[in-house]
Amino acid sequence: MQSSQQRAAWPNADPALTQELLDLLQLAMHYHQLKKGANEVTKSVCRGTSEIVVLAADTAPLAILMHLPLLCEDKNVPYVFLPNKTAIGRACGSARPIIAATITSNDASDLAPQIELLRNKVDRLGM
Repeated sequence: MQSSQQRAAWPNADPALTQELLDLLQLAMHYHQLKKGANEVTKSVCRGTSEIVVLAADTAPLAILMHLPLLCEDKNVPYVFLPNKTAIGRACGSARPIIAATITSNDASDLAPQIELLRNKVDRLGM
Protein backbone atom coordinates (compact mmCIF):
# COMPACT_ATOMS: atom_id res chain seq x y z
CA MET A 1 0.00 0.00 0.00
CA GLN A 2 1.30 3.42 -0.96
CA SER A 3 1.45 6.25 1.51
CA SER A 4 -0.81 9.25 0.96
CA GLN A 5 2.32 11.25 0.18
CA GLN A 6 3.23 8.98 -2.73
CA ARG A 7 -0.34 9.11 -4.06
CA ALA A 8 -0.08 12.92 -4.14
CA ALA A 9 3.03 12.63 -6.32
CA TRP A 10 1.80 12.16 -9.87
CA PRO A 11 2.63 10.96 -12.53
CA ASN A 12 4.43 7.93 -11.09
CA ALA A 13 6.72 5.75 -13.18
CA ASP A 14 6.09 2.00 -13.24
CA PRO A 15 9.03 -0.28 -12.24
CA ALA A 16 10.20 -0.76 -15.85
CA LEU A 17 10.18 2.97 -16.65
CA THR A 18 11.81 3.69 -13.29
CA GLN A 19 14.74 1.43 -14.20
CA GLU A 20 15.06 2.98 -17.68
CA LEU A 21 15.12 6.47 -16.17
CA LEU A 22 17.68 5.50 -13.52
CA ASP A 23 19.90 4.02 -16.26
CA LEU A 24 19.54 7.21 -18.31
CA LEU A 25 20.43 9.36 -15.28
CA GLN A 26 23.58 7.31 -14.85
CA LEU A 27 24.51 7.74 -18.53
CA ALA A 28 23.73 11.46 -18.37
CA MET A 29 26.11 11.78 -15.42
CA HIS A 30 28.93 10.31 -17.54
CA TYR A 31 28.10 12.67 -20.42
CA HIS A 32 27.94 15.68 -18.05
CA GLN A 33 24.27 16.27 -18.90
CA LEU A 34 22.91 15.99 -15.36
CA LYS A 35 21.82 18.52 -12.76
CA LYS A 36 21.05 17.35 -9.21
CA GLY A 37 19.00 18.95 -6.44
CA ALA A 38 15.83 21.02 -6.41
CA ASN A 39 17.65 24.35 -6.84
CA GLU A 40 19.76 23.21 -9.81
CA VAL A 41 16.71 21.60 -11.45
CA THR A 42 14.68 24.78 -10.97
CA LYS A 43 17.42 26.86 -12.62
CA SER A 44 17.77 24.42 -15.51
CA VAL A 45 14.01 24.35 -16.19
CA CYS A 46 13.83 28.16 -16.05
CA ARG A 47 16.74 28.48 -18.49
CA GLY A 48 15.11 26.03 -20.90
CA THR A 49 17.93 23.47 -20.83
CA SER A 50 15.99 20.61 -19.19
CA GLU A 51 14.87 17.60 -21.25
CA ILE A 52 13.33 15.42 -18.50
CA VAL A 53 12.83 16.14 -14.80
CA VAL A 54 12.88 13.27 -12.29
CA LEU A 55 11.45 13.82 -8.81
CA ALA A 56 11.41 11.59 -5.71
CA ALA A 57 7.95 10.58 -4.48
CA ASP A 58 9.32 9.77 -1.01
CA THR A 59 10.50 13.34 -0.38
CA ALA A 60 9.52 14.61 3.07
CA PRO A 61 7.89 17.09 3.08
CA LEU A 62 6.75 16.75 -0.53
CA ALA A 63 5.90 20.48 -0.59
CA ILE A 64 9.59 21.37 -1.11
CA LEU A 65 9.28 19.91 -4.63
CA MET A 66 5.79 20.95 -5.61
CA HIS A 67 6.87 24.12 -7.42
CA LEU A 68 8.67 21.97 -9.99
CA PRO A 69 5.64 20.24 -11.63
CA LEU A 70 4.03 23.67 -12.16
CA LEU A 71 7.23 25.10 -13.59
CA CYS A 72 7.70 22.04 -15.84
CA GLU A 73 4.16 22.33 -17.18
CA ASP A 74 4.70 26.03 -17.81
CA LYS A 75 7.95 25.35 -19.72
CA ASN A 76 6.61 22.18 -21.43
CA VAL A 77 9.20 19.88 -19.83
CA PRO A 78 8.06 16.33 -19.03
CA TYR A 79 8.43 15.29 -15.38
CA VAL A 80 7.88 12.06 -13.50
CA PHE A 81 8.03 10.85 -9.92
CA LEU A 82 10.21 7.86 -9.06
CA PRO A 83 9.52 5.99 -5.83
CA ASN A 84 12.91 6.28 -4.13
CA LYS A 85 15.25 9.25 -3.56
CA THR A 86 18.10 6.91 -2.56
CA ALA A 87 17.91 5.11 -5.93
CA ILE A 88 17.98 8.47 -7.73
CA GLY A 89 21.03 9.44 -5.68
CA ARG A 90 22.85 6.22 -6.57
CA ALA A 91 22.02 6.64 -10.27
CA CYS A 92 23.42 10.18 -10.12
CA GLY A 93 26.67 8.92 -8.61
CA SER A 94 26.01 10.24 -5.11
CA ALA A 95 26.00 8.45 -1.78
CA ARG A 96 23.30 10.87 -0.60
CA PRO A 97 19.60 10.77 -1.50
CA ILE A 98 18.62 13.15 -4.29
CA ILE A 99 15.06 14.50 -4.45
CA ALA A 100 15.24 16.06 -7.93
CA ALA A 101 17.38 15.63 -11.03
CA THR A 102 17.20 16.75 -14.62
CA ILE A 103 18.84 15.65 -17.83
CA THR A 104 20.00 18.68 -19.77
CA SER A 105 19.91 19.13 -23.52
CA ASN A 106 22.88 18.72 -25.82
CA ASP A 107 21.95 17.99 -29.44
CA ALA A 108 25.46 16.75 -30.26
CA SER A 109 25.32 14.12 -27.51
CA ASP A 110 25.12 10.38 -28.15
CA LEU A 111 22.31 10.31 -25.59
CA ALA A 112 19.89 12.42 -27.69
CA PRO A 113 17.92 9.44 -29.16
CA GLN A 114 17.56 7.75 -25.75
CA ILE A 115 16.50 11.02 -24.13
CA GLU A 116 13.89 11.58 -26.84
CA LEU A 117 12.50 8.03 -26.45
CA LEU A 118 12.12 8.35 -22.66
CA ARG A 119 10.83 11.91 -22.98
CA ASN A 120 7.97 10.58 -25.13
CA LYS A 121 7.21 7.79 -22.60
CA VAL A 122 7.12 10.30 -19.73
CA ASP A 123 4.95 12.67 -21.80
CA ARG A 124 2.37 9.92 -22.28
CA LEU A 125 2.22 9.32 -18.51
CA GLY A 126 1.24 12.92 -17.84
CA MET A 127 -1.74 12.90 -20.22
